[in-house]
Amino acid sequence: MNLSERLNAIRNPQIVQMDVEPPVRPASDSAVRSPPTTSVASAPTESFFQAPAGDAAPAPVVQPVARPAALVDPLAAVKEKAAQELFVRIGTRLNDASLTEEQLHAIARAELAEIVAGEQLALSTAERNRLIDDIGADVLGYGPLEPLLADPTVTEIMVNRFDQLYVERNGRLTETHHRFTGEPQLRRVIERIVSRVGRRIDESSPLVDARLEDGSRVNAIIPPLAVNGSSLTIRKFAATPYTVQDLVTFGTLTREVATVLDAAVRAKLNILVSGGTGTGKTTMLNVLSAFIPSDERIITIEDAVELQLQQQHVVRLESRPPNIEGRGEITIRDLVRNSLRMRPDRIVVGEVRGAESLDMLQAMNTGHEGSISTLHANSPRDAISRMETLVLMAGMDLPLRAIREQVSSAIDLIVQITRHKDGVRRVTHITEVHGMEGDIVTLQDAFTFDYSAGYDEEGRLRGRIEPTGVRPRFAERIADHGIPLPVSLFQPDLRGMLGEIR
Repeated sequence: MNLSERLNAIRNPQIVQMDVEPPVRPASDSAVRSPPTTSVASAPTESFFQAPAGDAAPAPVVQPVARPAALVDPLAAVKEKAAQELFVRIGTRLNDASLTEEQLHAIARAELAEIVAGEQLALSTAERNRLIDDIGADVLGYGPLEPLLADPTVTEIMVNRFDQLYVERNGRLTETHHRFTGEPQLRRVIERIVSRVGRRIDESSPLVDARLEDGSRVNAIIPPLAVNGSSLTIRKFAATPYTVQDLVTFGTLTREVATVLDAAVRAKLNILVSGGTGTGKTTMLNVLSAFIPSDERIITIEDAVELQLQQQHVVRLESRPPNIEGRGEITIRDLVRNSLRMRPDRIVVGEVRGAESLDMLQAMNTGHEGSISTLHANSPRDAISRMETLVLMAGMDLPLRAIREQVSSAIDLIVQITRHKDGVRRVTHITEVHGMEGDIVTLQDAFTFDYSAGYDEEGRLRGRIEPTGVRPRFAERIADHGIPLPVSLFQPDLRGMLGEIR
């Protein structure tokens, strides 16, 4: 394609179709049905918990799609050359912490204007500005990820390699037509993401957890660990944090359960949110944290900052990995210990996954009530067992009974979340930790999920979480704090009408 043809392609942009692989024939019609669009009037924000409605497929599936046509950019060579020249000119300033994003973009745009002018292309002012914007997005932004990050219907972005990108919409995985130009561009985007939060990724540290400016969770792994090329996974968070009313609307919990959890947080019960990967533990932790009174001092501790607390009196702490010399590491355990000297009213740990669990239990048992954290486990009983295992990772030679006594006296309530086959995340257990009987930690369910109704014609679970009929002991503690909690909440058939949730 000569220069004249390139310019015509710019002024009259068209997608040049290349050879396309034949579409994959699905095993059944239901596998390729498009998920229904969500009405803006029915849902104020895109639900991380909400499952696709109106589809008979009971579980999220990867839709078999034909590989999209290759997109041929008539100025791809010019863009690549300009990008390389820009790296030569301002490469050392890309990660300069003294420059704001606005200053960096202004410098890059000025340099790009000179570079594009030097190419002596017969472009109009609008075409030249568009070319500069495209190159700037590749160098300073996230390249082909930009439209996916801006799309509110996308909840997760998965880059398997530079030429294979998948997204999750409404609980379904779909391959997109977006592509990186090659492994170098993908690596530049990864390095830009991790450098913004003070992390690094290279051969000596080939995997990293990071975050975007909006709090979205990022995991990157590069060769030699990633055999087929660098891989990037981004779990997007809602621009506006979900409220308890959103979770009630999504079917994650009922109004009765929300009322009990509200009272439990205000009464300073120590709460553990348990669930598997992708069940929405962090979202639930955000919602529970919103119940904390605004006049209390909150310390949050995370590996990578994800929580979006709405209170004003919040101190956010983030762990730090070792530097290139292997020094300077600050662990979650170090931050938990330090937080005890910061006069906290509440300690919120994003997730306990190691030795910090022992320090967390000790804090709960020494006057720091009202702490909240998350844990990976498949049931409340498994959560207790996993907590015992994590305490053993602290390296302390403690007898198992002593550990169980610490766990039983520290944790008051376990909130279990499960992602069901229809893709909806639901609270399945509200379980009280009673204490010890012999060498066993005793648990009592206050609410459990009723599965007996089965699934409807659209593959959605009909059941809901119901009270067991047992009035938990923590109800007395809530009453001692002067918080009204109707007894009818815990009665399966006599639950009264509730007012608005606080």
